[in-house]
Amino acid sequence: MGFATGSIYGGLALALVLIFKSTHHVNLAQGELAMFTTYVSWSLLRAGVPYWASFALTLAAAFLLGAGIHVLVVRRVQHAPVLTTVIVSIGLLIALNGLAGWIFQYTIRPFPSPFRADAWYGTSHFSSHELGMTLVTLATLALVYAFFRYTRLGLAMRATAINPESSLLVGIRVDDMLALGWGLAAVLGAVAGMMAAPIFYLEPNMMGGILVYALAAALLGGIENPWGAPLAGFAVGIVENLAGAYLVGTQIKLTVALVIIVVVLIFRPAGAFGRRTVARV
Repeated sequence: MGFATGSIYGGLALALVLIFKSTHHVNLAQGELAMFTTYVSWSLLRAGVPYWASFALTLAAAFLLGAGIHVLVVRRVQHAPVLTTVIVSIGLLIALNGLAGWIFQYTIRPFPSPFRADAWYGTSHFSSHELGMTLVTLATLALVYAFFRYTRLGLAMRATAINPESSLLVGIRVDDMLALGWGLAAVLGAVAGMMAAPIFYLEPNMMGGILVYALAAALLGGIENPWGAPLAGFAVGIVENLAGAYLVGTQIKLTVALVIIVVVLIFRPAGAFGRRTVARV
């Protein structure tokens, strides 16, 4: 269970890291974006769309939503003080949560799993959904790696995140790359939301606790290290599961994520896989 939920934390942590690398701001609304797009999938399923078709359509909707938010909102304040961008992300969080509650109500709803409960690959340690969602998340992370490593567009996005000024000089449209980054982060969040909903059930506040665990994973893996975030996500999932079972109980196991955040910020701000940079002044 810890390994499976860790895959969700890792996917959402990578979404946080992608935005932080390009803007140096944490998107506190990342969980609400995931929740809202999961409701899109739920609506498509209710309309009779097959699961994997609704999955693909939801990813497309998530990309458009994420990129649209950057173009219409975030781009307007990208050069503003840090406090301004924090307030904007909190505003997006509240707006998406309230909009989901207004449209879909606050009733807790079951969300179907694409993996049959009696599938042959289910075991006594991993249910078919837990194993299936882990494989889906790993496949998504592999596609993201291939995109950034082997495509011209991915390389342009990496260059924009590393040095936007130099990227402008060689003709890269930095604003477009940032919008693509927001869209891709929203896609990763949508995958995490759709995989988490059959376990945590669907309601407007479903991603609140998951976002805290994902933030802990992002910090532990290195907030600027895209490949450390998924690994740290699995570690956080395992630690959370063991602590909930043997130390603090399931009712207050969210404190495990808060302890990880505080410890990392105090003793290892760059994260376990991050690099400490020293600037000469």
